[in-house]
Amino acid sequence: MKKVISTHEAPAAIGPYSQAIQVGPQSSAVGNLVFTSGQIPIDPATGVLVDGGIKEQTRQSLLNVQAILKEAGLTMGHVVKTTVFMADMNDFAEMNAVYAEFFTEPYPARSAVAVKTLPKGALVEIEVLAER
Repeated sequence: MKKVISTHEAPAAIGPYSQAIQVGPQSSAVGNLVFTSGQIPIDPATGVLVDGGIKEQTRQSLLNVQAILKEAGLTMGHVVKTTVFMADMNDFAEMNAVYAEFFTEPYPARSAVAVKTLPKGALVEIEVLAER
């Protein structure tokens, strides 16, 4: 089973992809796993990147993830894996400080990588995998 998750509380997809996909066994009415697309720090109310640096952008990216998970009936506590893409690895400590505000132990597994560029010139993009 595959179900599209979509909410107006997070930025609309800006390409041929879904905000998230929920999947599970064919016999299940509700999927067990939710995969979000990468969330950049777009304010869903304005459609533009939030003002500020890595801290503000990390916070908005995670608020967007949180809104998508809420639409699926989940919380950040359901997240089992995150991937954080950053334009500059020198921003890691500041990103990590904000990231820690959104998760509690046991923390999800995580990968954090630096990339050359991100959509719309964002400093960070975050995707998650959550389990019901």
